[in-house]
Amino acid sequence: MRAVIEDVLLAQRGALIGWVPVCLGCGIGGYFSLQDEPGLLAFGGLTICAVLLWALSRVVSVAYAPIIVGLMLVLMGAGLAKWRTTASEAPVLGFRYYGPIEGRVVGIDRSASDAPRLTLDQVVLADMAPARTPTRVRVSVHGDQVLTTYSPGDTLIMTGHLSPPAGPAEPGGFDFQRHAWFLELGAVGYTRTPVLRLAAPARSGWTARVFAMRIAISRAVQTAMPGETGAFAAAIMTGDRSAMGKATLANLRAANLAHLLAISGLHMGLLTGFIFALVRGLFALTPLALFWPTKKIAAIFALLVGVFYLALSGGNVATERAFIMVGVMFLAVLLDRRALTLRAVAIAAIIVLVWQPEALMGPGFQMSFAATTALVAVFGHLRRIDMHRLPKWARAVLSVVISSFVAGLATAPFAAAHFNQIAHYGLIANLLSVPLMGILVMPAAVLAVCLAPFGLWQVGLWFMDLGLRWILHVAAVVAGQEGAVGHVIAPQGIVLPTLSLGLLFLVLWQGRLRFAGLACVVIAGFLWQQSARPAMLVADNGALLGVLTHEGRALSKPKGSGFVAGIWLENDGAPVPQDVAAARPGLHRTGRVVRAHLGDWAVVQLSGKVALADMPGCGGADVLISNQTDAGDRPCLVYDLRALRRTGALALDLAKNGDLLVTSAHGVAGNRPWNRRQGPAMPPHRLSLAQKRAPEAPQSHGVLQASISAD
Repeated sequence: MRAVIEDVLLAQRGALIGWVPVCLGCGIGGYFSLQDEPGLLAFGGLTICAVLLWALSRVVSVAYAPIIVGLMLVLMGAGLAKWRTTASEAPVLGFRYYGPIEGRVVGIDRSASDAPRLTLDQVVLADMAPARTPTRVRVSVHGDQVLTTYSPGDTLIMTGHLSPPAGPAEPGGFDFQRHAWFLELGAVGYTRTPVLRLAAPARSGWTARVFAMRIAISRAVQTAMPGETGAFAAAIMTGDRSAMGKATLANLRAANLAHLLAISGLHMGLLTGFIFALVRGLFALTPLALFWPTKKIAAIFALLVGVFYLALSGGNVATERAFIMVGVMFLAVLLDRRALTLRAVAIAAIIVLVWQPEALMGPGFQMSFAATTALVAVFGHLRRIDMHRLPKWARAVLSVVISSFVAGLATAPFAAAHFNQIAHYGLIANLLSVPLMGILVMPAAVLAVCLAPFGLWQVGLWFMDLGLRWILHVAAVVAGQEGAVGHVIAPQGIVLPTLSLGLLFLVLWQGRLRFAGLACVVIAGFLWQQSARPAMLVADNGALLGVLTHEGRALSKPKGSGFVAGIWLENDGAPVPQDVAAARPGLHRTGRVVRAHLGDWAVVQLSGKVALADMPGCGGADVLISNQTDAGDRPCLVYDLRALRRTGALALDLAKNGDLLVTSAHGVAGNRPWNRRQGPAMPPHRLSLAQKRAPEAPQSHGVLQASISAD
């Protein structure tokens, strides 16, 4: 048995580099799943253990050494994530602020509500010391103001509302606090007052100049190509999606074409691949091709263009990953190695995880590397099949069909888990659109840039316009089909890690044992099917209540808190307009008082100071929820605004014995640096049904109220 095990392990040699990012990812994921932030002592312990494991790997059998190294890499991944968390620390606003805001423009985009949005650094707030002032703030601009009058680097002043980055919309949901932490984003808010320019851009570094060039090109493209095609062209050329309409974005998502907007692997690969082929083709027309290494020269040109495209696009995470991938590919060309291999994908993943460990938790990293890994693995197997008997055009068409199918299939579970929807006709839409991106749109973009110095870039833009009009038409037609989009319930937290490890084992393991990875995939699918949604949800400001009924989730009000309401309904796998959900039965509304029941438990939600002041005691409720601060002492479990700022959003469920279990978003997220302003995370509260039925039940609830509301 020992000999068999050693033979199986030795068979993995030569393909072990693929497991390096997997092990690093396990350590990073383990760090982010911790309930409590490890201190420097724990970090030092990790370092010592990693050194000991490295030493042990030097003395054990060659067959078992990779296992020891893998454990060391897991510890290194956790250490990298801890180091990145510490390095990203920046001031976070600890209260709600209203007053003057001054800052320099470093980002212009649109919010989820389609409002123009400014990202500012060099922030100045009234009566706030620089050490406590957030490094960056993000402000949505409401009203009829046009932000095209402002330029990158402008110092702006306004009067607005700011608040700390919000926690998850529900326990276990997307943690915007963590996302903002790594962006050094210390506050978010909005303004309804005029935004004024205090000072024009001063002389600054190359980053500000490139940003200014990016916005200038975006505005010039939109001027030359008015409408949605101009906004689309600006998005794929500069990464500026601020002009894209909500209806267009919805159509692209429903047709699974939204990836064409993000400057990611597709755009970077098409652009650099076109430049590589163009330069090599031009050299082939000259006698220099007989003497010079034209393939390597073309690779260097393509890399330089990739660097410029990366800088011009704003350098977001998806574009950075794409550049690393093509950089590794062209480096392989320079070293006379095969460019598209799992080894190249692994090296790109290692670079990204070492540089930005937090990227592992985002859908961009997961989907892009899932698609790339699947494509390289599938085409690696197809390379062994002789298809030269097929006509050349048939091979090209077959390659497009296979690549679209494989990429769509590989990214589908991750898209469904993060966005709760599946585009049923996405393969058809991609087959009709993606080839045109490579054949017409991206070459036309290159032509426009090349002709721009001569004032003739409209020629390239005209061809771009033709291609983009077709893509938008395909998106609109596909999205308009009945059943174009399916919705799925949000999975448990363990589902995606289990699914990912199963798929990676299937791809990376050498030998028949690789098919054991299918067992993990089946288990992940079973766990997803068993995922259950909370019976009741409470927003972190106490303004919205949602109860799960046979018809779907019923909401406490038809408008207001729309962002949170949308997330709840999407995670339920049944998104409907908020007013439709509010019209469902299951809640009893009397003015500003909403009553609901979970089994034997009564829950009351109060909106406004008057409703709270007029409520005697708890009004028959076991749990009282209010969007105001309650100064009274009530004989029930009270979650007022002060308590909810500590707990975050709430989920209420019934245990099998009828007890009421109250879980908080802060309790699920744990005590981490990005949410420390909320204070210590509290464990779930369990209200005993037996205690409720006892005569002294109200007094026991009062003790819980005191512990929740304590400041």
